[in-house]
Amino acid sequence: MNPNTFPTKGNLIICKNSLKLAVQGYALMDKKRNILIRELSGLIEEAKDIQSDINETYTEAYKALQKANIELGISRVEEISNTIPVDDSIKLKYRSIMGTDIPLVESEKRQIKASYTFYETRESLDQARVYFEKVKELTIKLSMVENSAYRLAANIRKTQKRANALKNITIPAYTKLVKDISNALEEKDREEFTRLKVIKRQKEGEKY
Repeated sequence: MNPNTFPTKGNLIICKNSLKLAVQGYALMDKKRNILIRELSGLIEEAKDIQSDINETYTEAYKALQKANIELGISRVEEISNTIPVDDSIKLKYRSIMGTDIPLVESEKRQIKASYTFYETRESLDQARVYFEKVKELTIKLSMVENSAYRLAANIRKTQKRANALKNITIPAYTKLVKDISNALEEKDREEFTRLKVIKRQKEGEKY
């Protein structure tokens, strides 16, 4: 049996303190959940905008690439593309939002030197390269936003679960416990008062 269920003043104080902490905990969980939901909503809208930009940029990039393939030949375009160095400048950091680690992706912008002469190529190839560079930047940004949204959503589910446990289980349990102990102590006080009155009457009767 839980010792806190025994109707004593000490247990009543313990239960009241536990109830107070549970109520405060629920308020904090609810506040945290609302903040995370607001952050998540902003990320969702941002992801939509970035995805729209990516789709538009991809369309223009492939148009330029298709034109370059026609003007220069696919093999020549592929040969030039193989001279572009691998980008290893991407770095990953984190920031915290209400206990949730949010990734910050940083990519150093480097000036890529042309590995071909302008008289050997066409403007369409330069346009394609510019568009695909933009696609790369947008993709990095989108990956950061989507990963952040996923992490926030996971934390929201966890926070919601804890808040529900406090609201539907812990708080009602301690509320009932406080009420039961209070009622038991009041009943005990009434019995003690009645007993003292009986003893007092008995003593007064003995005097006469």
